[in-house]
Parts: sequence; structure tokens; C-alpha cells
Amino acid sequence: MSVRVKSSVKDIKDHFAELPDPRAPINCQHLLIDVIVISVCGVLAGADGPAAIAQWADAKQDWLRQHLELPQGVPSHDTIGRILQRLNPLAFQQCFSAWLESFLDGSGVRLLNIDGKTLRRSHDRKHKLGPLHVVSVWASEEGLTLAQVATAEKSNEITAIPALLELVDVQGAIVTIDAMGCQKAIAKKIVDLGGDYVLPVKGNQGRLEDAVEAFFDDHLEDDFARVQAKRLETVERRHGRIERRIYLQVPTPKTLAGREEWAGLKTLGLVLRRREIDGQETGEVQPYISSMKCDIKQFARAVRGHWKIENACHWSLDMTFREDESRARDRRLAENLAWLRRFTLGLLKQHPDTRKSLAMKRRLAGWSDDFLTEVLFGTTT
Repeated sequence: MSVRVKSSVKDIKDHFAELPDPRAPINCQHLLIDVIVISVCGVLAGADGPAAIAQWADAKQDWLRQHLELPQGVPSHDTIGRILQRLNPLAFQQCFSAWLESFLDGSGVRLLNIDGKTLRRSHDRKHKLGPLHVVSVWASEEGLTLAQVATAEKSNEITAIPALLELVDVQGAIVTIDAMGCQKAIAKKIVDLGGDYVLPVKGNQGRLEDAVEAFFDDHLEDDFARVQAKRLETVERRHGRIERRIYLQVPTPKTLAGREEWAGLKTLGLVLRRREIDGQETGEVQPYISSMKCDIKQFARAVRGHWKIENACHWSLDMTFREDESRARDRRLAENLAWLRRFTLGLLKQHPDTRKSLAMKRRLAGWSDDFLTEVLFGTTT
């Protein structure tokens, strides 16, 4: 994980200087940047919507006046709600991008994991809208969400992913997606943007799946004696669970059916997982395709990194931020609040105290002005 760079309110104001104000210029009593900073801090401190953000701000007026202008005092929850409802989600995210870049040192090959998450209670029966589904890019080793795109349904992920890739710097990165994202157009998009892909192969690509499975079945019989295969084994023991993984990687055979249809395809991978919990053993075998050259450690790193988006991001959003309980019905409000939760989750993960859980850090951000300042600016001063 990279070292957090110290920032200030001035830095934040600079990042948001180009954000279009959705309000009419007449009778604007509150500065847009004040509302943005209050919203970020409120969500950091435990607020789950405009009303809670406003109540937190009212209780923290003394601290806020040290950092913000607040020409008409603390904005009401109606003002906060209206602004978050009207802000263009894409423009809102783009202004956070430069702020996010200050948390990254730019060294090494970045892992970018793409996955979707449904906000289960965000449905609106009155307007016949199902729950909001958000597809996001997670930089797993830095613990940061870099971008998101909202869709009406999970099935729309395939069309959302290419748009999402345009919002982040893919150059030189390894991009992982779940099986739904194993699509020729998506693979080509990643390669065209200068990145590499690692994609699991399942039933949505029947011809490819059959060819890859047939190849591995053939070579597993003689333990890959006829091909140059890379192999890595790992064992993890924790909380009474033993998990063994075997990673295999081979150059893509020239005879593989449909090989030419996948842009940049260079290697095939296989992961064999065995879990033992309380004496019960389960197993799983998953093949992959990749545009990476043969590098078994990088392949294993990419596969393990993708699992983190569920464990470190989605699980934290549900357990620490209670995202599945969010009842925001307005689509823009729900999308902007979802982004604030992902951004503030990244801020909490950047805080260097690894002894405290994310839930405890979030509580402390609400209780302690000094701790909130550390999380927000990387310093107490």
C-alpha cells in the first residue's frame, strides 16, 4: 500500500474548483465546496444520508469553522439533499480523481478489480425502479475505489464496464473482472487502453470454456510434461480454516479454438482451491485467460487481488457502512451517496493505524476532531 500524502482544505478546494454548481446563482447561501466537505466528513463520521450529515455538521460547527468559510452557517439537510440530488455523478467523481491520485505513489504494476454490487433496499416501487446496481473499479492493494458507474440491473454490467474503463488509467495495470466480464469486446478495450486482463472462463463463453477445459484435462493427466507450465502452491491457515491453492500458467497453444478472437491473449491459467473447515473439505477449479506473459507470481497476485473486492470492499460497505440498508430512492442521490461511501472507505483504509478496525476508525472519526483531521488530511495539524 502506498504512503498517504498530506493534504489540506485548500488542496481539496483546488480539486473541486471545476465542479459545476447545479444551483441557480441567485440566492445561493452556502458554498458548494463547504457542502462537499461536510458531506465527506459526515459520511466518514457515520452519517448515512443528508439528514444525518446535517445533524453531524450542526454538532461539529466549531471544528468546521476552523476549515470552511460557512458564510451562512451550517447548511440544512434539505440543502445538502438537494445538492447531492442534483450533482452530476460523473462530474462529482472526476473531481475526486486528483485527490485520489495524491494517495498513490505510482510505483509497481497496479491491480484494478472490477465488480458490481447491488444496493438492495434502494428500490422504488412507486416509480417501478429496481434496486440500484453499482459497478466499480477497486485498486485492491491501495484499498481505493477509483471510479463507479451505476446501472439499473446487474445484467447491465457488460455495457457499463467499457464506460468504466474510460474513467481510470489502465496503462500498465492488470485488470480483473468476474466471469460476466469475460467478453471479447471488454478484453480488447483493456488491451487498447494499454493494460492486461485476467479473466475467469465460465459458461457464458461456451466455445472458449470447452477448448480451455479440454486443454487442461489433457495436460493434467501427465502433470504438464509436454508443455512449459509455471506452478505455484500456497497454504493459508487462519480461524480454523486451511486453504490450499495451486496456480498453473501456460502459454496459450496456437491450436486453441477461437484464440484469434481474443485480443492479446498470451496465457492460460488454472487455479485449484481446496478448503478444509472443521474437517469438511471442499474444492474448486477455475480456468482463466490472460493477456499477461508467463509470470506465475503476477498471475497469482491478480487472482488473489480480485477476491479482495468482495472481502475488503463490498463486505466493508455492508458491515461498516450498512450500505444494503440505505433507503435513498432518488437515483442521483443514491449514486452520489454510494460514491461518498466508497471514497471515505478508501480514506479510512489509508489511515496507518492497522490495530483499529474500520468500524472503530469510523466511530473515532465521529467522536474525535483530531482523528477526523488525521483521516481527512493525513495530519492532525
